[in-house]
Amino acid sequence: MCRWLAYSGGPVPLSAILMRPDHSLIDQSRRATQNVETTNGDGFGVGWYGEDETPGVYRDTHPAWNDANFRHLSDHIHSGLFLSHVRAATGTPVQNTNCHPFAFDNWLFQHNGSVPEFSKLKRQLMFDVDPALFPSIEGSTDSEVLFFLALTFGLRDDPPAALARTMGHVEQARQAAGIEQPIQFSASTTDGSRLWTVRYSSNNQSRTQYHSRHIHALRDIHGTYEPLPEGAVIVLSEPLDEMTEHWVAVPESSLLVIEDGKTTISAFSPA
Repeated sequence: MCRWLAYSGGPVPLSAILMRPDHSLIDQSRRATQNVETTNGDGFGVGWYGEDETPGVYRDTHPAWNDANFRHLSDHIHSGLFLSHVRAATGTPVQNTNCHPFAFDNWLFQHNGSVPEFSKLKRQLMFDVDPALFPSIEGSTDSEVLFFLALTFGLRDDPPAALARTMGHVEQARQAAGIEQPIQFSASTTDGSRLWTVRYSSNNQSRTQYHSRHIHALRDIHGTYEPLPEGAVIVLSEPLDEMTEHWVAVPESSLLVIEDGKTTISAFSPA
């Protein structure tokens, strides 16, 4: 499994969130505390929005803790909306095209979890992708296929409905194939303006997901955080420090939406 982080708020240097906190995403790549795997060293990526509608994307197979290029870049790239991911591969190759986040037009997507026995379902699920979208699939992961299924089912028009249809479709395929292991789907996606995250699993034992609160308290941890803008929200797989009052667990089977600095959470179920 993997660890990921999504930030929405006023522009900050990427390093302020991804590198400087005590238990930053970079630190989590070496020693995650709430994950099946402690080490997430099978690749790293970040996608961010600046002046253009489409995002910039940086991905590499280097472990995040050993990526000197990103350490240099992260102080100089400022963004008000970005996704970042550290990967622990679940059966597909360690290669650049399998690193998250995945991009299509103005959209980004990243995922922590798995489609069980994906090799048995891969052919069917890939054939279910819109033929016009299929050539844009570059890698071999279940995560990228989930992204393109969501695009197929209308992500650009109605993200909550598309994500629910995607999970419903994959659940039907899993059950028809007689696969008993549960789907794990902790994911985030954005169009460059709004941010949606889902915490879901077939057996109601989903991978961890949190969102921030008490931004003023986060500012008071000297030497750990940059001053965060008003209305900033962080959603992530595990907290950036051990002060858990700064973080709220996203409930099981939930859809979280961040828009204009406001966070709303509603029930999520496959359609």
